[in-house]
Amino acid sequence: MRLVIQRVAEARVEVLQKTIGEIQRGLLVFIGIEQGDEPSDADWLIGKLIGLRVFSDDEGKMNRNVQEVSGDFLVISQFTLYASTKKGNRPSFVRSAPPAVAVPLYTYFIEQLRIRSGRSVQTGTFGADMQVHLQNDGPVTIIIDSNLKE
Repeated sequence: MRLVIQRVAEARVEVLQKTIGEIQRGLLVFIGIEQGDEPSDADWLIGKLIGLRVFSDDEGKMNRNVQEVSGDFLVISQFTLYASTKKGNRPSFVRSAPPAVAVPLYTYFIEQLRIRSGRSVQTGTFGADMQVHLQNDGPVTIIIDSNLKE
């Protein structure tokens, strides 16, 4: 499971020109689910995400997490995070989990993030053509992969 996390001043996601998820200050989280991922991958990533200190303290150092700044989450499914460009110029997505596997893990991730963070978690629509609008704050972009636990 892979997350691309962006610290945002605001973000929203639209489907068919209708806003379905929106946050102010917080974290925009793109989530890719790979074949073989399990709930334990989601649990580990949620712990990292909640504790991620990417917000500035009073001295301007990144020392605060999303809870400490009363931020929220916008979680967007993105199977393209597992694109392979090894051969040719057209990406292959064979490593991405099929919807039958990915949807339950995506749902689990969102439910557990809500429970464990105590913060608002907005979402896109799994598999939909979405337009994501954001004001990146910093910019700060972090990638965390459950297969690369450091």
